[in-house]
Amino acid sequence: MNATAETMGVFELPAPEPVAEGVVVHRDVMVAMRDGVRLATDIYRPAQNGEPVGEALPVLLERTAYGKAERSRSEIEVGMERPMTRAEVATHFVRHGYVVAYQDCRGRNGSEGEFVKYLAEGPDGYDTVAWLAGQPWTNGRIGTMGLSYAAHTQMALACLNPPGLAAMVLDSGGFSNAYTCGIRQGGAFELKQATWAYNHASESGAAKDNPDLLRALEAEDVRKWFTAMPWSEGRSPVRWVPEYENYLLEQWRHGTFDDYWKQPGIYALDSYDTFPKVAVALVSSWYDAYVRTTFENYEGLARDAKRHLQVVMGPNLHGNRNATFAGDVEFGPAAALGGNVAASWLEFRRRWFDRWLKDTDNTVEADPRVRLFLMGGGTGRRTGDGRIDHGGRWIAAPDWPLPASAVCTLNLHHDGSLSDALPEADAAPFVYDFDPRKPVPTIGGALTSGQPVFEGGGFDQRENSRFFGCDDTNLPLSARLDVLSFETEPLAEDMAVVGPLTVELFVSTDGPDTDFTAKLVDVYPPSEEFPTGFAMILTDGIFRCRYRNGFDRPEPCVPGETMKITIEPFATANLFRKGHRLRLDISSSNFPKYDVNPNTGAPEGRGRTSRVARNTVFCDPTRPSRIHLQVVAANKLEAMKELGR
Repeated sequence: MNATAETMGVFELPAPEPVAEGVVVHRDVMVAMRDGVRLATDIYRPAQNGEPVGEALPVLLERTAYGKAERSRSEIEVGMERPMTRAEVATHFVRHGYVVAYQDCRGRNGSEGEFVKYLAEGPDGYDTVAWLAGQPWTNGRIGTMGLSYAAHTQMALACLNPPGLAAMVLDSGGFSNAYTCGIRQGGAFELKQATWAYNHASESGAAKDNPDLLRALEAEDVRKWFTAMPWSEGRSPVRWVPEYENYLLEQWRHGTFDDYWKQPGIYALDSYDTFPKVAVALVSSWYDAYVRTTFENYEGLARDAKRHLQVVMGPNLHGNRNATFAGDVEFGPAAALGGNVAASWLEFRRRWFDRWLKDTDNTVEADPRVRLFLMGGGTGRRTGDGRIDHGGRWIAAPDWPLPASAVCTLNLHHDGSLSDALPEADAAPFVYDFDPRKPVPTIGGALTSGQPVFEGGGFDQRENSRFFGCDDTNLPLSARLDVLSFETEPLAEDMAVVGPLTVELFVSTDGPDTDFTAKLVDVYPPSEEFPTGFAMILTDGIFRCRYRNGFDRPEPCVPGETMKITIEPFATANLFRKGHRLRLDISSSNFPKYDVNPNTGAPEGRGRTSRVARNTVFCDPTRPSRIHLQVVAANKLEAMKELGR
């Protein structure tokens, strides 16, 4: 792909402004894209006496939808009370011999053009990297960094193979396939896209230019709007900014996997074999919304055996890599990336870029290829902050899935047990009614961007009014008639579940469509501080039955038809302690994490009516429903290197 001459052109930068001792910034450099739209870019450079030095240096680029001059909440180190500014982060890298460029994405903040979420980032990123590589103050070597949307922008540009790209740090994002992680999962729509659109529409150019429009947006009660789904044109809290409502409804309604989902920016699966031969570090966490994305990117990029590749998975929420808790679960000081995996998040990135942009011999390639936080092993007591002490530690491995793991299959039984025993010959199926008007509420899990409606993390699976859709009965979700819970006996010894998992179900429904959900739970036994125990969510997934023959082939369900479906919750790493139980919950909704299936077979995102579905889960020898887990034996787990500085 060739950038235009205008994109590649060299021109005089705006006058530099001092930022810190030895650092200046050229603000709002308007870099032209191939279609003439200009993107606002701040360029930080080393300086002497207030003037940029003439040396050509490598460049670190971050392309963001969140404001190039705004603080990123993720730029916070252990012990800091608030995140660093972009200028502070840039100053760190500039003083270590880099030029740093922050750019507003198309249609956001200072940049021109219309914002269509994700879809312009491939060509715009390509043009920006090509422009940077051609400037006289760079040496032609470009590294990319950034969290979440700024990880998506990285992957988008890399799939187009721009000149000069030499190293990447993909932080909690970078779509492998947005249809199966990030926008949709298992055919269902991720409603974090709805809260994101509402929360960020107020930053649009239209809202900034029209105070009345901004006031209208701010007056909307998005939580109440979540009780009036699905949204439609002019019938949503985002209606005040049609630009945002349009792209949101398009994502919501585009349920079938086709060429729409293979566009640059949201689909990297077809690009791994032609991907630039650059070093890539992948960072995420077990309660992040991009666990599957991270490991699909790892496995895809690892096809190139010569590629320098690392993956780091903490226990935290999206971008909270130095936090020690997620939700109501505490993991302890070892959970932070800073001081455990690396001296700091700044130093983690600097070592990576020094090695692959400057050829510094700093032994980065000798670091473990896979570093994971294994959750579990704590006291189970209540901490001073009211959380449960779940604990955990870092482990390392040469590859993913872990070579030391073995598959463990547990079958669902008619008495609610979960074991490796074969199902009973006369086992009756489970039958329940799923009413879309009373969906199972989301209580934590791998979530992001859901505020003020929902939040991610580890929580006891028990109703509480602080969670959307819950009351204060304090009843466990397993008390609902539309939730099937299957538990092991109390474990006789510790059990480490580390890796991907799948849930195979034999099911049927009496309607043209329905969903099935699966949730993996670590069940603590009763204790003095937790009298009824603590059912800690680890991971969950969903499957929409119209896609049972392929996500590209939606077909109505046939009443009474036995369907074999596979639900793929995100991978996890958890040590189930002796005395705990492993639990699998099966139901048909998880709202507001996912949109609710109306059970009518209506086109995606357009169902104004609903019906109760009578759903069946089988558990007999010819229709064995089960979960497949990756388990690491105790002796192999102890043999794995424990990390520390």
